[in-house]
Amino acid sequence: MTDISLPHVLFVFAVFQVVWGVWYGFPVSVEPMKALAALAIAGTIGYGELAVAGLLLGVILLVVGVTNTLEKTRKWIGEPVIRGVQFAVGLLLFETGLELTIADPGFAVVGIVIVLVLGVLGFKQVTAITILVLGILTALYLTGFPSPQLPGLPDIPALTDSFTWSMAEGVFAQFAMTIGNAALATSLMLQDFYKADISPDQLSSSMGVMNLTSIPLGGIPMCHGCDGVAGKYKFGAETGGTNIIIGLFYLIAGFFITSTLLQAFPIAILGVLLLIIAFTLGKNILKSTDYKIPILIGALTILTNLGIAFIIGIITHLTLKKLT
Repeated sequence: MTDISLPHVLFVFAVFQVVWGVWYGFPVSVEPMKALAALAIAGTIGYGELAVAGLLLGVILLVVGVTNTLEKTRKWIGEPVIRGVQFAVGLLLFETGLELTIADPGFAVVGIVIVLVLGVLGFKQVTAITILVLGILTALYLTGFPSPQLPGLPDIPALTDSFTWSMAEGVFAQFAMTIGNAALATSLMLQDFYKADISPDQLSSSMGVMNLTSIPLGGIPMCHGCDGVAGKYKFGAETGGTNIIIGLFYLIAGFFITSTLLQAFPIAILGVLLLIIAFTLGKNILKSTDYKIPILIGALTILTNLGIAFIIGIITHLTLKKLT
C-alpha cells in the first residue's frame, strides 16, 4: 500500500483522537478498520478500493446511527453475543501478540521484564508509554533521527474503477465486524469500565462522520473498538484526556515518521502489551449470562472471521432462545 501517505494517516488519527476524547469525555478508541486493512495489506484491494469502502461504510454507519437502528435491534442480538465479540477480539489479540513475541524473543523478554518491574513498583499505568518510548529510542538508534517533513495536500486515488467485487466483500465483512465490535461491544465495555452511557448508535454515528471526513483528507477507514478501550483502561486511562495526549503524539510523529523508522521499531515488545490486553478482554466472558455463545463466537472467529462469527452467533442465540 505504497500509495497511502503515512503522515496524512497519522494526522487524521491525531484529529479524531482529540475530537472523540473531547466529545465523549472518555478514552474512546480510534483504530483502523481491521478487515479492510488486512485486505489492503494482502494486496486484495488497492488504495482506491480502500477509500471507496471507507466512504460507503461512512454513509451506512451514519444512517444506522442517526436512525437508532442498533437500539431497536439490540434486544434481538443479545448480551451473550456481545460478550462473545469481546471474547473473540481477545483471542485475536492473543494470537497476534503471541506471533509477535515469538518472532523476536529477546525484545519480548525486555517487554515482560518492564511489565513485571513496573507492576511490582506500583507504576503499571506507565507501562504502555515506557514500552513505546523504549521502542522509539531503539528505532532511532538503528536508523538515526529523521528530518522533519511537511506533507502537502493528500493524494486522492481514482475512484471510478474501484467499485469491485473485492471491495464489496470487504465492506460486508467490515460492516459486520464494526457493528459487533466497534459499536455494540465497545458500548458495553465503556459501560463496564467507566459507567459511560454511550450508545452503540452514537458510536456508529461518530464512525460514519469519521470515515466521511478522513478519506478525503488522506486517511484510511477508521472505527472504534473494544480492544482499544480495554488497552487504555488496563494501563490507567480514566478520561478523554488520554485521547488528547495520544492525538498530540500522533501529530508530532506525523512530521517525522518514515517507513524505515517504522520497520526498525521492535514490535515484539508491543506483542507483550497485546497479550495483556487480550487477557483483559477475554475475561469478560465471565460476565456473560450464557457461556456457550461466547465460546462459539470465539471459536468461529479463529476458524473464519469475526463478521461471520458475529452473524452465526446471533442466529444461534435466537434459535436457542426459541427452543427454551
